[in-house]
Amino acid sequence: MSYLSENIRFLRSKKQFSQQRVADELGITRVRYAKYEDATSEPPLDLLNKIARYFGVSVDLLINIDLRKFPPEDMMKIAENKIIIPVSVDTQGNNQIEIIPQKASMGYLNGFSDPEYIESLQTISLPFLRNGKFRAFPADGDSMPPYKDGTYIVGKYVEDLSELKTDKTYVFITLNDGITYKRFQFHEADSICVKADNDFYEPYKIPLTDIKEIWEFACSISTQEYDPDEFSSHNIQNLFIDIKKDLKTIKTQIRS
Repeated sequence: MSYLSENIRFLRSKKQFSQQRVADELGITRVRYAKYEDATSEPPLDLLNKIARYFGVSVDLLINIDLRKFPPEDMMKIAENKIIIPVSVDTQGNNQIEIIPQKASMGYLNGFSDPEYIESLQTISLPFLRNGKFRAFPADGDSMPPYKDGTYIVGKYVEDLSELKTDKTYVFITLNDGITYKRFQFHEADSICVKADNDFYEPYKIPLTDIKEIWEFACSISTQEYDPDEFSSHNIQNLFIDIKKDLKTIKTQIRS
């Protein structure tokens, strides 16, 4: 479904321009332009690009998003405007933070660029998180202690890879892993290297082509208490990991 006709009618009315004025500035007749607003005709690609530039939005946004519900000024635009992040606030002006449900990584991967999916999610507001776009993701597994199942990582949207900081933690949305929370190490030409805080897991690389979104750690929300026995188990696990490292070092020294 294309929102082109509704969007250009909406954007024109916001500018309070007549169809004749828009048509004149686009270099076409008013009758021809009116057909685009009435959805009785579609503009060729070159004219579509011209219309998008005229209204100051991307072609992708002009066609695929209902701008009456999600006005451009209320959105955060990312790379080439191919995806948009709606930014909404509550009655006190606090950012509404969408909560991605537990065990829903594939659902989010399919819906993260769909404003209607995002709009359907439950939200919370945290007054101390104001500048930027934030979203809460479920922690999964034991790779990033002390966070465990039931914890939510609240991330701030990262617009560009240049913003990544070594040894800082991020939620990565990728084609292969869905939602994954890891510590950034370094950026290569075609990939980034990340690692888990649990040394049991080896660092690995994520191809840039697999990355859909990146969210920088802002805070965490725990929904379960930590049992003291879990700390003991974690310490024992770390002990075995240290022994494993020492053995590897000794073997290396013997060989040399």
